[in-house]
Amino acid sequence: MEVKAGKRNKLTLYIGIALLAGIILGFILNKNYVGEENGHLANAETQAYHLQERMKPFEKAKDSVLFAALLVQQQSIASQKKAAELSLLNTPDETAALAAIKLLGDSLKSVNVLIGTQTDTASAAYKNLQKQKEIVSAQKNDNLKARDKKLDWFTILADIFLRLIKMIVAPLVFTTLVVGVAKLGDIKAVGRIGGKTLLWFLSASLLSLLLGMILVNVFEPGINMHLTLPDSNVNTGIDKTALTIKDFFYHVFPASVVDAMAKNEILQIVVFALFFGVAAAAMGDIAKPVVKALDATAHIILKVTGYVMNFAPIAVFGAMTAIISKQGIGILKTYSIFIGEFYFGLLVLWICLILAGYIVLRSRVFNLVKRMREPILLAFSTSSSEAAFPKTMLELERFGCKDKIVSFVLPLGYSFNLDGSMMYMTFASLFIAQSYGMHIPLPTQITMLLVLMLTSKGIAGVPRASLVVIAGTLATFNIPEAGIALLLGIDPLLDMGRSATNVVGNSIATAVVSKMEGELGHGHGHEQLHVHTHDHKHGQ
Repeated sequence: MEVKAGKRNKLTLYIGIALLAGIILGFILNKNYVGEENGHLANAETQAYHLQERMKPFEKAKDSVLFAALLVQQQSIASQKKAAELSLLNTPDETAALAAIKLLGDSLKSVNVLIGTQTDTASAAYKNLQKQKEIVSAQKNDNLKARDKKLDWFTILADIFLRLIKMIVAPLVFTTLVVGVAKLGDIKAVGRIGGKTLLWFLSASLLSLLLGMILVNVFEPGINMHLTLPDSNVNTGIDKTALTIKDFFYHVFPASVVDAMAKNEILQIVVFALFFGVAAAAMGDIAKPVVKALDATAHIILKVTGYVMNFAPIAVFGAMTAIISKQGIGILKTYSIFIGEFYFGLLVLWICLILAGYIVLRSRVFNLVKRMREPILLAFSTSSSEAAFPKTMLELERFGCKDKIVSFVLPLGYSFNLDGSMMYMTFASLFIAQSYGMHIPLPTQITMLLVLMLTSKGIAGVPRASLVVIAGTLATFNIPEAGIALLLGIDPLLDMGRSATNVVGNSIATAVVSKMEGELGHGHGHEQLHVHTHDHKHGQ
């Protein structure tokens, strides 16, 4: 049995070595293998900045006072026109209403013409600069594709591992959650534990979002960035549609459990598994063979997880080599303030979560974080908290959490308790607003926080999922969605930190709920985990 414990420690060592080797090779490739493409991309950024500076005099208003007055007038007429259109159907006689709408439309056109005369953006020289900027942008995109193609072999290593993990996650969540709920015995126990779990998750979510909001207002990283703002029509590759209430509920409740599993919709799988587990518990002895079969299936999947985890060092090596080859040291210099302040924020969040855990777990919380070093390192290296899910489950049970609590709380955590991702959402959304010089009043920021509290639930624990939520939030609060382009370059570096934080948050949450339920043991070694299979410990 000592061999197995040693094997586990060796895997952590191999992941650490792979991480370091990937960073070293990445820096070498950054200067040599993809050095030409990186040089072209740096020149493209400089040229785009120069062209933007040359365009500014054309965009400057000739009479700033008159220009400001015309903009206010434009907004007022547009609001009146919209109100007139909304009230069109209030009366059966359309003549007067349509005449008023036409008059307001003509007035709006006149104001727009006057606004156009205040700048020289219609001049041939300005249009020529726009075309030049488009040519630079097209060449930049071509170089990005060429660089990505060269590094495909490294990204493939990480992608294969993540695909293998995704292959495991859906059946693992379903089987373990059904077994966990069935073992709780009745719907009252599910409700009690679920209530405690969601209360902790909502508190942690609020803390994460609030901390992000406070720190971004204190540091104001956007003001100090001095970046060239992206074009309004830039294609970021991120869905910018704001999430509606209807979309949210459709995202929660599955139309088909097969479709939910095929798409790895964790929240939908959780909903179905809860129904299935409660029904199995209610049926008693009749359902025991099904529960036993699912328990055995969970053991088999965890055995598969052990095989897949052997590929983790190779995936970490590929992921780190690709990221450092692309970003190099230049991106760290340009965005050093934002990256440094965000990681400082994550450190503060870690301290807050550990202190909150200390209140319930006392000194054992430090042992828990120490045990989680391998899942944390894995999540950090692959930029995916989902990649660490199976390993996190194993380590929590070794720590002493009962499998029925782990099986219930941890899958819910991956839908409702992504603390690192949530702190990033407020931090990044307000950073983009600051970069545009927009002042967001405190009441609006609090509204944004509450919107993020809702829309962030159920986001997948996979790379770049947070950007989709941020893009939707920007659209909701009329912050230019093109600002998401400011984050695309550094998002892989930030994703690493927030994915690791998600693992820490969910681990502490599961241990705390176990302690509250009186189901936290003293922990056990690797050998106990494998011997007592009749106790349904998922230690394969």
